[in-house]
Amino acid sequence: VQLQASGGGLVQAGGSLRLSCAFSGRTFSVYLMGWFRQAPGKEREFVAAIDGGGGSYYADSVKGRFTISRDNRKNTVDLQMNSLKPEDTAVFYCATRPRGYNRLSYYASEYDNWGQGTQVTVSS
Repeated sequence: VQLQASGGGLVQAGGSLRLSCAFSGRTFSVYLMGWFRQAPGKEREFVAAIDGGGGSYYADSVKGRFTISRDNRKNTVDLQMNSLKPEDTAVFYCATRPRGYNRLSYYASEYDNWGQGTQVTVSS
């Protein structure tokens, strides 16, 4: 499995960005996909996830502002981020749970494939 994240950038507070993660190598639709972020000096934290059936899950800090979606024909998972805040500044990573593990996990250690990360910077 290979993951390629894109779409990061610099945006003012209140603005929007859309991240995309391209998946290749296996059957995409069976994988639970997640987005995590890591700010300088902080642990990598869960942001959102979507399972093979389209069920979505969010961290409380982004609920109502971020939307995760997937396209099983294009093998992509997107993260639409609205009403961005300076505290959203981080490197964002997409990741998969192991094949066959379709249960949600909030722990980065339980995801076994990671993209390279894309920087999101929100200015105040």
